[in-house]
Amino acid sequence: MTGSWDREVDVLVAGTGAAGMTAAITAADRGMSTLIVESTDRWGGTTMRSGGGLWMPNNPVMKRRGIADSRAEALTYLESAIGPVEAIGPASSQARREAFVDTIPELVTRLEQLGVRWAVAKDYPDYYPDRPGGKIGRGIESKPFDARKLGDWRATSRTGDSIPAPMQTDDVWLLMRAWSSFSGFVRGARFVFRTLGGLIAGKKLYGFGGGLMLQLGCIAKEQGVEILLGSPLTELVKDDAGRVVGAVVATPDGVLRIRARHGVILGAGGFAANTAWRERYHGIPGYTSAAEGDLGTAIEAGVEAGADVALMDDAWWGASVPIPGKQAQFVLNERSDPFSLVVDQSGARYLNESESYIDFGHHLLERNQVSPANPSWLVVEKRHRQRYMFGALLMGGKALVEQGVVVKADTLDELGAKMGVDAATFRATIERFNGMARGGVDLDFGRGNTAYDRYYSDPRVKPNPNLAALERGPFTAVQLVPGDLGTKGGLLTDEHARVLDVEGEAIEGLYAAGNTTASVMGRTYPGPGSTIGPAAVFGYLAAVHAAGLGAGAVAGGASATGAATGETAAGEAAAVEVPAA
Repeated sequence: MTGSWDREVDVLVAGTGAAGMTAAITAADRGMSTLIVESTDRWGGTTMRSGGGLWMPNNPVMKRRGIADSRAEALTYLESAIGPVEAIGPASSQARREAFVDTIPELVTRLEQLGVRWAVAKDYPDYYPDRPGGKIGRGIESKPFDARKLGDWRATSRTGDSIPAPMQTDDVWLLMRAWSSFSGFVRGARFVFRTLGGLIAGKKLYGFGGGLMLQLGCIAKEQGVEILLGSPLTELVKDDAGRVVGAVVATPDGVLRIRARHGVILGAGGFAANTAWRERYHGIPGYTSAAEGDLGTAIEAGVEAGADVALMDDAWWGASVPIPGKQAQFVLNERSDPFSLVVDQSGARYLNESESYIDFGHHLLERNQVSPANPSWLVVEKRHRQRYMFGALLMGGKALVEQGVVVKADTLDELGAKMGVDAATFRATIERFNGMARGGVDLDFGRGNTAYDRYYSDPRVKPNPNLAALERGPFTAVQLVPGDLGTKGGLLTDEHARVLDVEGEAIEGLYAAGNTTASVMGRTYPGPGSTIGPAAVFGYLAAVHAAGLGAGAVAGGASATGAATGETAAGEAAAVEVPAA
């Protein structure tokens, strides 16, 4: 029985990242009273601390910049990057892939009409640009935004997690070599003038995820959307017909039973900060860059309401440096720039250091099954330290050396001894790597072969901008662990973002998007913003579908493609036991 209600709204949204905020904006835009509940005391979610990019193939922003794309090319690329639907399961059904691609133009256009100022990351390639349908320039992002426009909402946002500067995606690869190349110096100068211009104008400009979330938050505020902070959704309420009609929310002022006439939308992130779940599903405690509220509570509530899950063993992996007393620092250009290589604990090289971060994470974890590789070692020489920025070393300081996360030596033999690797293996690895670097071809792993590899590289280094021999001391080795940008397993949903039960049928009145769901991207990461792009798209689709329902209405339509049989991805059991968050 549903019992009595403390509040009633048309749509209840859990979570304030890209998925939840886009859903709330769309619901309000369609005339529905909308309430967002957020488990932490700040809004913005993991998106606020991210790069803020959205991978949006065939979007109108890129087309205005003269970058050609099409629906057919986008779907071809998804097939080539993710793999066939049959191999991935219902999380990446053909219907969901098509819904993602087909919704992008209308979502991007409508958010622009509501006030989002878009920019295209024209230099950033897809992560497999050499595969059929691959492109450069499909990523879009928010232009820098003045936080002062938020008024009192600014104080409760997660701006402390974002860089307080007007930085954008294509700044990064050049700023990383601002003092070692002319192009980097020019981009650095432009960034400085952009920052000074904002300060002179009295603005508090944010780029990256901060800029995106502040723009979305500003729209939501203007629409009259309400946010309850410190208020996790703890339970979903069903009526006698099995439809979700509301939820129980634990607010600072007590427990509220909130009726949602058109539906509940879960966009509260994954379980990256839930150590018990990480140990259970991933076999490691995890080194995440996600927000601390990423505890899996929305997934747990969905499962208790009968939902199915998939991809729970996977995450948006990447290499991170474990910084004592702080959150692990994600590593991008540092492992891709020349004068560097990565080895396991035996001293052997085992991957393309410049590959996409999710591939790097998967390969690290796979290597660890046959040879200890967690942690691995990123080895760099003098020119790397002189020419390129290394964010983790700047953040970690002396503590990294004191804790053994970083070791230094004048010779490679001395460095290997401090790393604890096998001397003969390490010496042979260096000799082979240096020989290939001088020839410009990585015969073992193909480093530098694609436009994505070369995005983080040094064009002054020839013949391969990603490869250079390690010859000049002092040398530095830095531990790399399997970090992540969040988990990618969660509730199964269909092309309307409706949550599916263990029989593959939609649970009426219940929607989900973002890392609360099993990703439409399957077990890979096709391009820059493949987390935030689908999060926003399916948050939008959830609100659009909910808006078409009257209070207590029952939605029609077939189950998601590939889910009608009740199959789950990767052989996971249909009935899922979820540990307490």
